[in-house]
Amino acid sequence: MGDENQMNQGPAVPPQAKEEAKRGVTYARKAADDLRSAAGAMADEYRARGKEVLDDALHRVRNLQDDSRQYVRANPMKAVFTALGVGLVLGLVFRR
Repeated sequence: MGDENQMNQGPAVPPQAKEEAKRGVTYARKAADDLRSAAGAMADEYRARGKEVLDDALHRVRNLQDDSRQYVRANPMKAVFTALGVGLVLGLVFRR
């Protein structure tokens, strides 16, 4: 009958094991929080760098557009014949 009571109660967990389990859970939570904050910091850093690169690319594109407009206004005949030549070459390439 003594064996029956032990079986109904389940295995006995020593208090030391419970404390170690609590410490392990606490450690795991702290490690997860540290990892989360580090990942957030890295994401913010990459987001800022991406914004800088995008702003730089947009600035370069605007400069290229402005330079192109100025060139076409200064050399309209050259621009027209250049566009005609490029269009002809592209037409021949894509035709085949």
